[in-house]
Amino acid sequence: MKLLKSLFTLNKFEIILFITSIIIVLTSSILSSSTILNTTASLIGVTALIYLAKGLPIGQLLSIIFCILYGICAITYKYYGELATYALMSLPAAIISFIVWMKKPYSPDSTVIKIEKLNKLKLSFCVFISIITTIIFYFILKVLSTPNLIISTISILTSMLACSFLILRSPLYAIFYSFNDVVLIVLWALASITNIKYINLVFCFLIFLINDLYGYINWHKIKKSQQNEIID
Repeated sequence: MKLLKSLFTLNKFEIILFITSIIIVLTSSILSSSTILNTTASLIGVTALIYLAKGLPIGQLLSIIFCILYGICAITYKYYGELATYALMSLPAAIISFIVWMKKPYSPDSTVIKIEKLNKLKLSFCVFISIITTIIFYFILKVLSTPNLIISTISILTSMLACSFLILRSPLYAIFYSFNDVVLIVLWALASITNIKYINLVFCFLIFLINDLYGYINWHKIKKSQQNEIID
């Protein structure tokens, strides 16, 4: 019940950001004659991000749906790096994060998660495992003749870091998803040169970038608020 109620917790700024995001996604989809699949994935994605920015588990639930739809979108252009990223990293990370976030509310009455500070050991492990994963997938993608190989590989690195920090409930997740958004804007811009229907994904990840930057700012506000309550 708490999960559903959290859908109605957006403040004025977040409502404006959300509505603007939806309008831009729909407009770009219509103008580019985008597929229903691409449009649906984009709409669910921007909705997920606004709730992730608030530290709410419902955002992870929506992310699970987005990962599945986006993975299918990636297949249509043979972006196997994106398929691998979302099927093997982002989707499992969203499922794990949803479970962890549900178990780690800030308080029994709160739907917002408790935001954590990373220690050096956890930070080092995240970086190490992300680099190893990226190296392995580089060679896999090369064998699969993935278009724009280097950019796809960078996408894997930034996604792996973001997923790790998301599970650990660190604001750093938003920074690395922002980096990933920039990579994906370039990736889908290259795809749209071949087929204009992918242009809506360029606008989709532009909106993602704005929402992720807001997420980073908002998580720090939440973290500061939680720390002040502990001190009081």
